[in-house]
Amino acid sequence: MRITSPITAVAAAAFTILSSWAAGSQAAPVDGARIQAADREPGNWMSHGRSYDEQRYSPLAKIDQANVGQLGLAWTYKLDVDRGVEATPIVVDGIMYTTGAYSIVYALDARSGKLLWKYDPQVPRDWSGNGCCDVVNRGVAAWKGKVYVGSFDGRLIALDARTGKPAWTTDTVIDRNRSYTITGAPRVVKDKVIIGNGGAEMGVRGYVSAYDAASGKLLWRFFTVPGDPKQPPENKAMEMARKTWSGDAYVQQGGGGTVWDSMAYDPELDLLYVGTGNGSMWNRKVRSPGGGDNLFLSSIIALKPDSGEYVWHYQTTPGDTWDYTATQHIILADLRIKGELRKVLMQAPKNAFFYVIDRKTGELISAEKFAPSNWASHVDMKTGRPVENPEADWTKEARLIFPSPFGAHNWQPMSFNPKTGLVYIPMQETLILLAPDNNAKYVRKGIFNVGLQPFDMPEDPKGLQQVADAHKGHLLAWDPVAQKAAWDQPHVTIWNGGTLSTAGGLVFQGSADGRAVAYAADTGKKLWEAPANTGVMAGPVTYTVDGEQYVTFMAGWGGAFALGGAMANVAKVRPEARVLTYKLGGKAKMPAPKRVMASLPKLPPVTATPEQLALGRALFNGYCSVCHGFNAISGGVLPDLRYLTPEKHQIFAGILAGAYLQKGMPAFADLLPPDYQAVLQQYIIKRAHDLEQELAQPQKDAAR
Repeated sequence: MRITSPITAVAAAAFTILSSWAAGSQAAPVDGARIQAADREPGNWMSHGRSYDEQRYSPLAKIDQANVGQLGLAWTYKLDVDRGVEATPIVVDGIMYTTGAYSIVYALDARSGKLLWKYDPQVPRDWSGNGCCDVVNRGVAAWKGKVYVGSFDGRLIALDARTGKPAWTTDTVIDRNRSYTITGAPRVVKDKVIIGNGGAEMGVRGYVSAYDAASGKLLWRFFTVPGDPKQPPENKAMEMARKTWSGDAYVQQGGGGTVWDSMAYDPELDLLYVGTGNGSMWNRKVRSPGGGDNLFLSSIIALKPDSGEYVWHYQTTPGDTWDYTATQHIILADLRIKGELRKVLMQAPKNAFFYVIDRKTGELISAEKFAPSNWASHVDMKTGRPVENPEADWTKEARLIFPSPFGAHNWQPMSFNPKTGLVYIPMQETLILLAPDNNAKYVRKGIFNVGLQPFDMPEDPKGLQQVADAHKGHLLAWDPVAQKAAWDQPHVTIWNGGTLSTAGGLVFQGSADGRAVAYAADTGKKLWEAPANTGVMAGPVTYTVDGEQYVTFMAGWGGAFALGGAMANVAKVRPEARVLTYKLGGKAKMPAPKRVMASLPKLPPVTATPEQLALGRALFNGYCSVCHGFNAISGGVLPDLRYLTPEKHQIFAGILAGAYLQKGMPAFADLLPPDYQAVLQQYIIKRAHDLEQELAQPQKDAAR
């Protein structure tokens, strides 16, 4: 009788899998049974959160607290587009499937980083302006030989996992005259590909849809907010929701409630959980003048995955008017609370409360603040509702609010370690001054339709630094049973990466200032770090090939905070999109960081009056700042318009008219008559002169 060692057996199995893949057999043979039994093959990462419960916890322990300091770079792979990277890689049987900007899909050898195939969905660059927060993508789903990706322009695409060739494509967008996008990763449940959409800021109606995994046929769709009250509601859930809205202004505004990120599935209860986004418009006085909770904004909804039928919901922020989405990461776990083992759902949404909910019934078990906030004092456990602070109602007059729409926790995924019992949250302290525009009307697609005045950020460097200093990033270890912090690691700024926890007693996280880091899961002690050359926002994963454990970080700076401008410059990074994979004893070399050297061109004169420049500033911050930064200070992702050359200034009107549509620059000429275009350009020129003076100041100081 021949005896084979476990190591030899694993290596032989891996060789067989890779050989059969290369020979043409089915790749990515993932199904529900395999995902449910994920702990039996911990070397794979087969679903977005590794398993249906989305815990982002790996049983792998070869890399542990004792040896993590020996991690070295195993391989890197350069992505095509240097923009924000938010994907969680899927790793199945030695093959990694991941995405970059503009929804480009890559299949890589997980051992070496060698490209096996690439698929570019050819997202039209003129669709870029329809998104709020960069042309990002959070990854793919794998199922029965196919890889599924949602493209930024709203298509759902099935690819052959072996070749990358499209098997089918379907359009998920219900209205091409609205700014629908897809940035989230699909999930596959019971042969159904589940996908939502983004666009609430831009004025869309939210929904989540299920498509047949084999054919792409639409199986069901659940709208998250009601439609036109003049028409019959789609189902009983929409009939219930409609009673919580007033008037019909929301129909033109879109309503919002988009399912742009979080989902989880409980196979035992056979329930699909989705998180919904903010209202459209943000301003509830404009959106629903008579008040109301505006279901199902900022809610967690339980649905039957076979039919999309509503089962229960819990609304984290009734009548949301602060952009406090509940689209943040949802985790399922079984926790012992007051001596009873409870099947719970956990979420730490933007609004700064950590929620523990009975995932069978939707009953609120507990809710406590995990970050500073002033919009509500606490959650009333009798009603399950937040007790709002009247001073946080900015629909009447400007108010300083925290957290800001960046949230106390944004899309970056958290993780749960069942050994420590802790949840590891990319927490952030943020604030904003919100001022109402109660006469706001829906304008058109490609424009923020939120019902507030343009954000007023200081122009001077000292004032900007004060605002930046008020924004603080943390890696927070949270005890969901005791509802209190266990430990806290501060960061340079906000917008740090998602987390991964492992049986090796580790928490991995990337940082906004360009590092890959490992911490002790029990104490928070930093044990290892490596340079990433760019901001790291995505959630890392770990896997094994041939018995070797790897840790992968998707690196690339971008997203809403980075596009916003000056505050993001505290991170001192620029976009550089790469896959970074580490292993014990890795010897690969990190490529030198990209250097961007720019000098101011010869500047045109400022001819506008102070009053005209004030108008130009309002126009810039109202229309341009979302991409090019408040007060014309870029965050480094998209061009800094203060550096426009004389040639670009000569064709300024043409650019606003759409000359650069295929480069991703939207047209604004229909919103800006020629005199407005002139004062907008003058403001940009004025800000270039301001920068020239700032750059000259150190030389003047040195000469004194």
